[in-house]
Amino acid sequence: MGIYDREYYRREGPSFLGSLAEQGKACNWLLALNILCFIIQLLTRGEGGGSGAFTDWLILDPDKVLGGQLWRLLSYAFLHGIPQGGLPWHIIFNMLLLWWFGRQVEEMLGSREFVWFYLAAAVLAGMAFVACAVIGLHARNPALGASGAVTAVLVLAAFYNPRQVIYLFFVVPVPIWAFVVGHVVIDAFHLLGRTSNGVAVSAHLGGAAFGFLYYKMGWRLAGLFRMPRRRSRPRLRLYREDEAAYVPAKPAPPPPPLRLDDEHLEAQVDDILAKVHRVGMEGLTEQERQVLLRASEAIKRRRG
Repeated sequence: MGIYDREYYRREGPSFLGSLAEQGKACNWLLALNILCFIIQLLTRGEGGGSGAFTDWLILDPDKVLGGQLWRLLSYAFLHGIPQGGLPWHIIFNMLLLWWFGRQVEEMLGSREFVWFYLAAAVLAGMAFVACAVIGLHARNPALGASGAVTAVLVLAAFYNPRQVIYLFFVVPVPIWAFVVGHVVIDAFHLLGRTSNGVAVSAHLGGAAFGFLYYKMGWRLAGLFRMPRRRSRPRLRLYREDEAAYVPAKPAPPPPPLRLDDEHLEAQVDDILAKVHRVGMEGLTEQERQVLLRASEAIKRRRG
């Protein structure tokens, strides 16, 4: 069967629940960690609705960060507000957005890169919040929540798939790029107008700025934190005059040209074309583009 006759979405695969588990593994772990921290917050909160020791130790407090407690620049992003009554909408909305759009971005970047992107977005959003508090754009009140990192994910999702339509309040269809732009404009209005709405809008804007620069500059973070391999010392070797002269090895012959009926190549092309159908050509990695190019050359040779 040729590659143009294949049914990409009729192949046997995992069950519905199995496919959910396979997609967005890193995103699922981040969701689980946020929920776990929220449960610990509930179990450790103080009497009379106090935040509790766990929250107090991890919340983003600008004065304590300036005092050297730098872990708060990341830990705050795994905490959420505890309501005095009703549903915990803070964590519900953040986790829904992370669930919907985080898996898309993870599929574009890969799990390892997505984790570094998310953590870096949280840190830089926290730094933006502290900086705005220091220069007096808002009060030095503590902040918590994953909104800064989630905003960065939203910005990247809008760049990767600008034609995607989301439903505001589950009813009104809005292009994702319009939703993100409106979200940033409203946050900037509150920050520059110094109108307090109880939301850490400076953290949102910090996350949005990082997502914008990450896409425009083509950054990749996973390689920056990869430990270099330690080179082993070459073994000492005794020199012998009667030893035969060194003859360099002949270079390996080039690999044979790819054939279209190569099962491995066809399987790769199937997966890549299915990904193009889901996210478009802009979501392909450079290696995947090279595979498509080589497959196209193989088709041309066969037709020639």
